Amino acid sequence: MRFVKDRRILIAVDSNARSKTWHDVKTNSRGRKREEYQASKQLHVINEESDEFTFHNSRGSSNIDLTITNNNLIAAVNECQISAEESLSNHNCLKYKIGVGGANNHNNDNKCQDMQYIIKENKLHEFDRKLVQEMWKMAINKSIEGGVEELNRYLSTIITTENDLEQHVDILAEAIQSACKRTFQNTNTGKKNSKKKSVPWWMESLTIMWK
Repeated sequence: MRFVKDRRILIAVDSNARSKTWHDVKTNSRGRKREEYQASKQLHVINEESDEFTFHNSRGSSNIDLTITNNNLIAAVNECQISAEESLSNHNCLKYKIGVGGANNHNNDNKCQDMQYIIKENKLHEFDRKLVQEMWKMAINKSIEGGVEELNRYLSTIITTENDLEQHVDILAEAIQSACKRTFQNTNTGKKNSKKKSVPWWMESLTIMWK
């Protein structure tokens, strides 16, 4: 937890801790300690409720095998389930998917997080205009000079009639990024910071000493 800083975290663990929070039938002392620790570190157990249990032995069944993520990854992990496949163990396999676009999607997210811009008030009106242009272009795959109200009606229709909203969320994010590139100056702050912390043992105290 100290080394990963603001990166995405995925932990797959045989916790030997029971809690109703992760859909076990009871909470024991280890479970309560783990609940407190995870809350203090903003970690989330993504195990979903199921008729199956993750662990079986002669004394019974429990859910002690956990898949844990942090705030930076939780939105990308889905379809978590306990597999019915034979694991050759008293633990069952847990399956889940990460992201819609796999590794490429992860790389794109990192690029967006690294981008930072100098926002100037006198360019906000220009940004609004270019954002509307980008939204129209990406939403219907062509450039038109539609108004904001017309765009709002179009987006409202999508929200109420289509099932796959993730694709349109990605379109909105890409449109915002594109409008920023066309309007504001890029500070390259993300690249500068990454050079200062290129090794896992670099700490804030070393930054202070270096300055």
